[in-house]
Amino acid sequence: MNERRDNSPGLTAAEAKRFYDSIGKKQDIQFYENRALKALISYSEFHSARNVFEFGCGTGRFAVELLTRHLSEECTYRGIDISETMTGLCNERLAGWRNRASVELVSGAIKIDAADNMYDRFVSTYVFDLLSDSDMREALNEAHRVLRPGGLLCVVSLTRGDTPFCRFVSSAWTRFFTYRPYWVGGCRPIDAGRSLDKTRWDTVHDEVISAFG
Repeated sequence: MNERRDNSPGLTAAEAKRFYDSIGKKQDIQFYENRALKALISYSEFHSARNVFEFGCGTGRFAVELLTRHLSEECTYRGIDISETMTGLCNERLAGWRNRASVELVSGAIKIDAADNMYDRFVSTYVFDLLSDSDMREALNEAHRVLRPGGLLCVVSLTRGDTPFCRFVSSAWTRFFTYRPYWVGGCRPIDAGRSLDKTRWDTVHDEVISAFG
């Protein structure tokens, strides 16, 4: 994610880096993520994964959950992030798995430094909603490239609500994003499923989960 090439509102890579460098461990306070992450785990068959890639590893909270409870001892993990603060926190948390887990600070370019068909899980939680539409399409192309045949794309994002209260919240969030994207970390509700090329992806599970019951 470099400059917003499609002129959409949101943050550039430099702005996003500055924002997420500033919040550090506060990222872990976002309780509304937990139910969706639990659902992601239940459908992603992590127990059979051999090589996991996380696009936007953040503080490493989710990586620790995977390595502690869901990945086999033979499975490797690699995470990347544009925030120096986040990768520093993630590296600290993954110190006990140095033999099979790595974390890298990247520039913000969508292109992934990895060979074709290298991973069997491509994980991204609350990152696609930070990307412009064009960057999201590019990220999906990269996910398809680095995943092995039969690999799983495991994505959680903000989306539009499906109850009156959640629709109100997502509508208000979108307005903040449009006029003051920095206030919401550059993220906005999206429909990630609509961005999938149906000739390249088969949907295993797609669900809207409310953080408010």
